Amino acid sequence: MQEHHYFVDIGATPDELWKLFWFRAPRSQSGDVTIEILHPGDAIGEGLVRHCTFRVPRYLLSGGRGQSWEWLTEVKPKVSWKYNAVGRPLWSEAEGRTRLEDLGQGQTRIHFSETYRAFNPLMRVLLEKRVHRFISKDNDRLIKESLTTGVQYLRAAKAKAQAQATTPADPETV
Repeated sequence: MQEHHYFVDIGATPDELWKLFWFRAPRSQSGDVTIEILHPGDAIGEGLVRHCTFRVPRYLLSGGRGQSWEWLTEVKPKVSWKYNAVGRPLWSEAEGRTRLEDLGQGQTRIHFSETYRAFNPLMRVLLEKRVHRFISKDNDRLIKESLTTGVQYLRAAKAKAQAQATTPADPETV
């Protein structure tokens, strides 16, 4: 079994990051990662089911594409959640946790942890560590990039909405 722990500090509040993580578009893409929501879960996201595609090493003979099916549980709004997943081409299971830590002054530390295990004992010995390291390396970079960009978009949309709400109506169009 492989374990990966990672944290990243983002210039955003836990509330802003929660909105980004839990924005439930039917399909989203960030770089080589695509996430499709198969079931939205309840009002806070408990039970959400998603299908993800992502890069994996080409030697797995899947055209460099991996897939996982993930379901989210133990959702604590604006604080944390857990996911369980099954994936391929290296048939595997994963369990991950995400936690938001408010650092104050508009900064949040996002903690990620994941365990990963290939089902096949031979593949576990031969490939599990290399494949998980490859996937995790990309995840760390992609998460930071997508959250930083997402916060910029979120703030721009909020500023635009506020500007439109405070702009008086044109008398000629009323």
